[in-house]
Amino acid sequence: MTPLRLILAAGLVSGAFVSAVPAQAEVTQSSAAGFVVTGSATTTRSAEDVWYLLVEPAEWWNGEHTWSGDATNLRLDPEAGGCFCESMPLGGSVEHMRVIYAAPGEMLRMSGALGPLQGEGLAGTLTVEISTAGSGIEVSWAYVVGGNARFPLQEVAGTVDLMLAEQMTRLVSRLENPELRR
Repeated sequence: MTPLRLILAAGLVSGAFVSAVPAQAEVTQSSAAGFVVTGSATTTRSAEDVWYLLVEPAEWWNGEHTWSGDATNLRLDPEAGGCFCESMPLGGSVEHMRVIYAAPGEMLRMSGALGPLQGEGLAGTLTVEISTAGSGIEVSWAYVVGGNARFPLQEVAGTVDLMLAEQMTRLVSRLENPELRR
């Protein structure tokens, strides 16, 4: 399967988590050389609760968007230089992103090209911010991707946006409904 087809297949939104607390997301910039996708979701839980779960992707990430097919293989070391990585069942591992900024309860910034984008000459930076919004907590994100790819990047921006919106929706749904599991 080509990288573009893998990205399009990965963009399908599914699962019970998605309908519970929809995230607002959009492609804010897009060209053949790069794109920016942003979004936000709110929760009634504390910033500390958001951070605690955010750095435990095995608890909320959709396993369909992993190389192994199982989110329990994910780990995130929330410190500069830390790895958002995945262990492979038969040995080996995958680095999804590298932590470049970690402020517990406030911001997590990671660098890396997610999923099939990893095989291209791309750089990506994902910033997740946690802030007070009225009587709740807002989780907002921006993923900025640019570089060289074997396909026009604007063709995959919407799919990447859907995938990230799904993951953030799952995070907030898990916060609001702790009994939900992968």
